Amino acid sequence: MQAEDMESSMESPNLEFEYGDSDTITAELSELYSYTEEPEFALNRDYFEEDFRSHARGRRWTTLMVDEQRTYVMRLLDALEVTDQDKRLKVARAILYLAQGVFDECDTEVDVLHWSRHNIFLLYDMGIFTALLELLSMEIDNSQACSSAVRKPAISLADSTELRVLLSIMYLMVETIRVQTEDDRPEWRAAREAFKNELGSPLYNGEPFALLLFTMVTKFCSMNAPHFPMKKVLLLLWKTVLFTLGGFEELQQMKVRARERLSLPPLPEDSIKVVRAMRAASPPASAMELIEQQQQQKRGRRSRRPLVKQDSLDTYNERDPFKNDDPRDEEEDPEDTDSGIEGEVDPLDRDVIIQPPPPPLRPSTERVNFPKGLPWAPKVREKDIEHFLETSRNKFIGFTLGNDTETLVGLPRPIHESVKTLKQHKYVSVSEIQIKKEEELLQCPLSLGEEEVEETPAEILYVGMLPNLSQYVIALLKLLLAAAPTSKAKTDSINILADVLPEEMPITVLQSMKLGIDVNRHKEIIVKAISALLLLLLKHLKLNHIYQFEIVSQHLVFANCIPLILKFFNQNIMSYISAKNSICVLDFPHCVVHEMPELTAESLEAGDNNQFCWRNLFSCINLLRILNKLTKWKHSRTMMLVVFKSAPILKRALKVKQAMMQLYVLKLLKIQTKYLGRQWRKSNMKTMSAIYQKVRHRLNDDWAYGNDIDARPWDFQAEECALRESIEKFNSRRYDMNKNGDFAPVDNCLQSVLGQRVELPEDFHYSYEMWLEREVFSQPIQWEGLLQNPLKVKEATVLSHTSGHATKGEIKILKG
Repeated sequence: MQAEDMESSMESPNLEFEYGDSDTITAELSELYSYTEEPEFALNRDYFEEDFRSHARGRRWTTLMVDEQRTYVMRLLDALEVTDQDKRLKVARAILYLAQGVFDECDTEVDVLHWSRHNIFLLYDMGIFTALLELLSMEIDNSQACSSAVRKPAISLADSTELRVLLSIMYLMVETIRVQTEDDRPEWRAAREAFKNELGSPLYNGEPFALLLFTMVTKFCSMNAPHFPMKKVLLLLWKTVLFTLGGFEELQQMKVRARERLSLPPLPEDSIKVVRAMRAASPPASAMELIEQQQQQKRGRRSRRPLVKQDSLDTYNERDPFKNDDPRDEEEDPEDTDSGIEGEVDPLDRDVIIQPPPPPLRPSTERVNFPKGLPWAPKVREKDIEHFLETSRNKFIGFTLGNDTETLVGLPRPIHESVKTLKQHKYVSVSEIQIKKEEELLQCPLSLGEEEVEETPAEILYVGMLPNLSQYVIALLKLLLAAAPTSKAKTDSINILADVLPEEMPITVLQSMKLGIDVNRHKEIIVKAISALLLLLLKHLKLNHIYQFEIVSQHLVFANCIPLILKFFNQNIMSYISAKNSICVLDFPHCVVHEMPELTAESLEAGDNNQFCWRNLFSCINLLRILNKLTKWKHSRTMMLVVFKSAPILKRALKVKQAMMQLYVLKLLKIQTKYLGRQWRKSNMKTMSAIYQKVRHRLNDDWAYGNDIDARPWDFQAEECALRESIEKFNSRRYDMNKNGDFAPVDNCLQSVLGQRVELPEDFHYSYEMWLEREVFSQPIQWEGLLQNPLKVKEATVLSHTSGHATKGEIKILKG
């Protein structure tokens, strides 16, 4: 395996990958369909044409006026309400054909996408989505289909036909309307906003649409509905959350607005722009590479002439400002390219492509000037300043002042300068403000009154998810585990291949190869959808309220998300990122427009020409970002990374030459460096150098030396219990229906209580006198018992004041 890793790392190219909310619209639409569903494209067309021929009499859909198209869609909408399931399915397939862009009338893929977009906005305008939602709810609650699927020994594509058709139409609608284009009409933009609000609002049975899909996920994972097409459900769930809550760029804008509302200084930089401007570094050497390098040096292959280098570990290729400007240095390094650590030859640069003699030095005016400085502005927390002052006061004065960060009396001048620098880079996050406000609300519930909670889409989704949150998280992680390439097939694991396996299993080698590619692609798409969904939820909930983020994080940690992600990366990651599990000629819309060439084993093995698989690289970055979010500032979770021996796994992931992925790997290595020991740091200096150059600096964080105050005993249980207590207090204060029961005002005034009008039922008036005679006048009063019970005395006083005519209802009021 080491030899394979060495070979792959030597050949690893710079990956021209741009991270975003999702891939191109064509790629996202093609991933909706499995290759085994290919015959259904023709089936959809046939059902549409059969019905449309009787309506339009020889005309084509693309030649109809918009009003005529509306009339036909209305006819389809009426036909969806028939009770016959087969007829309903035919109508649904005709609608799916419209959403797919009436491809039989198109000549190019661009035409298919154009008509698909036109038809989908038309379908939405005619109310098709609401009708589909009702049908989907019926299929989910179809106990007969669920029970028959549970009893089947093997579930195939045919068991989920109705659900697949409905989910495909809904996915096409959500994804197409979500993506904005420059040539959108004004009415389409209005429809987009309306659809976004509709999906995010609790309009569907009192809950947002995403909750219905979450219910499908949990039902599938509990083995109650094994026929649900999980890939389509997860894709639709991810795109619904992405549409309603917003993508990464919208999230950045929301963060800026949130800081403005809280009167916090603006963000020091736009993180998206900074990461996009980064470039990849050469990965650190493995043991095998270093051994081979030494052998090459012994064989006399060493040369003083420069080698053709890949990007060095330096972010900006800038020269060390403290080196002497010796002309000999210029001769040795004419391109001003630093090789990282002094005296260390990058073993990846051992392709030993020897250049001709170096050209004469260029004039200084022609030198390339790279921007100076670090990519990130340094940050300091209030806690860091307090700790620095506490240490300084103990050292120079001999006592401390608690949390006072203003008083500097008695401290030497350099300490004053240090505190000034720290305060210049002080960063207060939205989360810190939210935690402080929560503490105040818990301390003074009466004086501060009720908190005004803004009904954002994230807030509505969290409130809906809260009762079953742990079930949703566990279900998603179960699916992620089943789809991970490192997972072993188990008899008791959930079957995620129900919507990819055909009714008749393949009989030829070619069919087996095609199905094998389809299954691998199916798993990759599931990993992509789950990783993107979890990351979006974590980021949006963290901005909405830190404790909403913390409860989801804690559920993920308790469900073993950290070892699961590490298990995912414990593979040959270069092979996973460059996997060719796709057959271009079978991808939609290519397969419905062009003639299908004859597939051969060679063409299947060839795959596409891309140097990497977009969805796999996207999934890897998402999983690394999730791992960062779970472990950031959590000592006990960082120790889990150490205990699970994550450092060599993460270090192997640095072989992928993509700047964003390397950044998140280096962040994970940085937080655990102080626990890995001096020897590890000594033998991984190249990785340490990369951390210095790429990861944000915390000014007084001595992560690289192991002297940190956080290097305390690992008490996982205490930390998590304290966090859980804060979360439960927050949830009970905000979302408990019987909240503030102890502080509810009570009316103790006798006159006001008796003066209240009590609504009595109509039949009370007819039997009032009979009840009064039986319950009041004929009952003897036990005066001795009353004297022992103050409440009874109160009742007796009332009876005497009202001449014995107090009703039982009035007595109940007094008891209250």
